[in-house]
Amino acid sequence: MEDRGKTIEGGQHRLTLINRNSGSFTGVKDVLNFDSGEIILDTELGRLTIKGNNLHVNRLDLEKKEVEIDGTVELLQYAGMPGHGLFGKWFGS
Repeated sequence: MEDRGKTIEGGQHRLTLINRNSGSFTGVKDVLNFDSGEIILDTELGRLTIKGNNLHVNRLDLEKKEVEIDGTVELLQYAGMPGHGLFGKWFGS
């Protein structure tokens, strides 16, 4: 299980990924796009692109800033994270 949390001005963003098959995310401000191959989330730490196969958004609660997904996750990539170099390197940006 991969679980990382990061607090920044304006909120907290956390992701939990279990066996690359299911994930939950907090600090989600919006879902910008989703289909079976890609989900793009606007998070407290910038844009998060999730790529994989058979991806589904199972639960979305923007009031609580939470999203749950399932499918096979191949890539997690953050964009728009100036000053967060190490965190970005962990996830491909």
